[in-house]
Order: sequence, then C-alpha cells, then structure tokens
Amino acid sequence: MGLDLEYIRGQTPIDEEVKEGLKIKTISTRGELDEFEQSNIEKAVEWSMKRKNPHDRILTVDFIKEVHRRMFSEVWDWAGTFRKTNKNLGVDKHQIQLHLISLLDDCKFWIENKTYSEDEIAIRLKFGLVRIHPFQNGNGRHSRLCADILISQALNKPVFTWGGKGLTRENENRTRYLSAIRQADDEIIEPLIAFARS
Repeated sequence: MGLDLEYIRGQTPIDEEVKEGLKIKTISTRGELDEFEQSNIEKAVEWSMKRKNPHDRILTVDFIKEVHRRMFSEVWDWAGTFRKTNKNLGVDKHQIQLHLISLLDDCKFWIENKTYSEDEIAIRLKFGLVRIHPFQNGNGRHSRLCADILISQALNKPVFTWGGKGLTRENENRTRYLSAIRQADDEIIEPLIAFARS
C-alpha cells in the first residue's frame, strides 16, 4: 500500500494492518489523508449541530461510537469500531468498553449532582476518552467533538474554541494543548479547561 505518513508530536501512529482499512486507495500522503478526513469530520459536525440530545442519549457507548463513525466512515472502514490492538497509550483493548461505560456513568452522575461546572464535566469527558483511546485513530479529534456535543446540546453552553485552529499541525497551539493534556494526566484539569475556552 502506498500510504506513507509522517507524524507530529502526540499523534498515534497508524499500524500497517490498520492502514489496510483505508477506503480511498489513491491517498498517499499525510496532507491528502488530512484533507479527506477533515471533509468527513465537517459532515459529522454538521450532523451533530442538527440535533438536540439530552445527556443520557449522548453518554452512551452507541452514541460515542456513532460520532466516530460519522467522523471517519468515508475514509476508514474501521470507523466507529473499537481498536483491536493495544497502543502505547490507552487501556487494554479488552477493557475499552468497561472503561468507557464507567466514564459515561461518571459523567451522568456529575451532571445530575452538579459535581463540577458544565465546562469541567465536558472536559473530563474529553480527557477520559483520550485516556481510554477507544479507536484505532482520531481519538483526540473525536474526544473534542464529543465534548462540544455534550457542552452545547446537553449542558446548554457554547462549544469550545480549542485555542483556535491548528491542533493537527505542529505549532504553539498544539504545544499548549499537549501540555494541558499532560497536566490532566497529573489530575490538574484546569489548564485543559482554560485551553478549551481560549
């Protein structure tokens, strides 16, 4: 297969067997792949904006998978299905569903009991999804869209700005984002919340 990808800091490399799931066989560069994925993601964002879902509809395994499927199904045949291999990050492949159910149940509890602010609940969902890393690829982009869906549809607040544009390129904005993710790994969530609203 002719897909030769370069990775920037923080991107999960795509295994050779996963590359076999590429639907558009003429894609051969990172730029081409990014372009097709972005077009697919824009359709998923448009789909998500046409809905108004309560949190108990959003916070389900099926909905989380559906968001990923809508984001990547025109490019990858494994879109919306949990990864079948272990990565250098994320939970064991056999534990994905269990961890995801636990995260979603936690989010429901936080909403119903007003444990955290609306922004913090959505960012905790985003960060939890990244930690679980349920899919072969696209976990960061997927987790940001899920946070945007939760905050705007169920919690009635504006979507996040995520520091503006450029998180898929190596730049100062991505450096700030990855730094905030590392701090969240140490249970310091405030920088990630602040970044999401910057």
